[in-house]
Amino acid sequence: MVSLWNDVEAKAFLNDPLQLRVYTSRLLGLEPELVLHGGGNTSVKVKKENIFGDIEEVLYVKGSGVDLTDVQPAGFAPVKLEVLNKMGSLEKLDEADLLRLQRTSMIDPDSPNPSIEAILHDIIPFKYVDHTHADSVVTITNNERGKKLIQEIYKDRVLIVPYVKPGFILAKKVYELTRNLDWSKVEGIILLNHGVFTFSDDARTSYEKMIHLASLADDYLKKQGVFDSVAKAEVVEDLLSLARIRHQVSVAKGDAMITRLDQSLEACGFANLSNVDSIAIRGPMTLDHVIRIKPVPIIIRKDIKKNIADYSSKYKKYFDRNTDGHLECLDTAPRWGIWPEYGTISFGRSVKETEIVADIADHTIRAIQIGEALGGWKPLPEKDIFHMEYWTLQQSKLKKKESSLELQGKIALITGAASGIGRACAEALYEQGSVVVGLDINPEIAEIFNQQDRAGLTCDIADDKAVQEAVEFIVRSFGGLDILVTNAGIFPASRSIEEMDAETWNRSMEINLTSHQRLLKSCIPYLKQGIDPAVIF
Repeated sequence: MVSLWNDVEAKAFLNDPLQLRVYTSRLLGLEPELVLHGGGNTSVKVKKENIFGDIEEVLYVKGSGVDLTDVQPAGFAPVKLEVLNKMGSLEKLDEADLLRLQRTSMIDPDSPNPSIEAILHDIIPFKYVDHTHADSVVTITNNERGKKLIQEIYKDRVLIVPYVKPGFILAKKVYELTRNLDWSKVEGIILLNHGVFTFSDDARTSYEKMIHLASLADDYLKKQGVFDSVAKAEVVEDLLSLARIRHQVSVAKGDAMITRLDQSLEACGFANLSNVDSIAIRGPMTLDHVIRIKPVPIIIRKDIKKNIADYSSKYKKYFDRNTDGHLECLDTAPRWGIWPEYGTISFGRSVKETEIVADIADHTIRAIQIGEALGGWKPLPEKDIFHMEYWTLQQSKLKKKESSLELQGKIALITGAASGIGRACAEALYEQGSVVVGLDINPEIAEIFNQQDRAGLTCDIADDKAVQEAVEFIVRSFGGLDILVTNAGIFPASRSIEEMDAETWNRSMEINLTSHQRLLKSCIPYLKQGIDPAVIF
């Protein structure tokens, strides 16, 4: 891993600590081996004049759930350090009070909720603080010999902190361990089963310490040869079964779900491991992921309906074992799965959400195999996983992103979508939350619909092979099909029967009648597995 710091880019921000904080935060976000989709947090301490002319010390800390990849200044929550200091001096602080106090101590009420680690950022006595969930470090600590390996890699360069619940409890733990610490002698803090903190009064130094510590862990793994342990296998495809899986997961969720099948060599290799049933269900790579992917994936065998019903039943039992009686069980549907012979599968209410799950799953299967090669993959116990999944602070990240669009999670195919009625239908369905795939003989369709959740394919609906390939593309990309708008048609010049030539007649019948039958024939097997399927002529 190399530093992405660029003197020319950074020069514009050198006189603005917050903008410089934004710059180095984005550099961290550009490295998926450090943070994924809202993970990690960063901060900067500044002195700021308030409206009364008084100088206040303020911690700008990344807002909860904000993605470091594209964070803006507005993505940082400005919190009064005086209040955080007082919060850190308390012996106890429950979640509700933590949220309320952090929120009310902000100098800008329109900012996002501060990171749950705000008190810890305050405790660390440096201007800039960086926190990531570096894959290599977390993988090493999720191991029977995790602490010993970390000591071997870093010697006395870091402070090692055993796992405790993030937030106030973690801040207090770090405070206890650092009361007599000479901060100048450590480069960072390694939180077992959690991640890494680095710090400095200089933004570049704090950022590059993170790169250095993560690189040391990467180098150790390379020397152990464990990257060679990541299995690979060739692709096998069964799109109809994929649609059945999506249907059953959607039923379990109570909502239509987008489904993404990963058939990379690595995903298929992991799915085909003889011990995958054991190693895949021990827990997530880092607890921050549990709100996205649930505690464990589903293992999908031949009886798809039973597999998903069993998963839901086991999830409910997991909830019952760990609840205090005052919690409401979340939906019991899986968010990702292992499909032996075929690859890994991710589920989400939108294409973006599904891609997030897929990214996390990809990093997880790699970490599991490396962890096994190091001596045994061992994530945190079930109780810790449950506490994180049902933690109020974590659930609030998801609730603010929920969508209530009527067709959210649905998948629609529209023919003749480049113009007129077809295009209007496609746009209306998209506005209601549906994924849209438009077909048209006009090649401009690829430019009209060229987003992650709406695609345009050039297709002559009179071509059997092209139609079948288009339908398979939809199922392969999104998991199924729910809505078919078969709209394409042609309108030859009006003529009497005796004046019409055979070519015009045959072409009109082919496009306006036979092509619809051909399209239906290709779509019906998947529509049967759709969520409230509909065909519109």
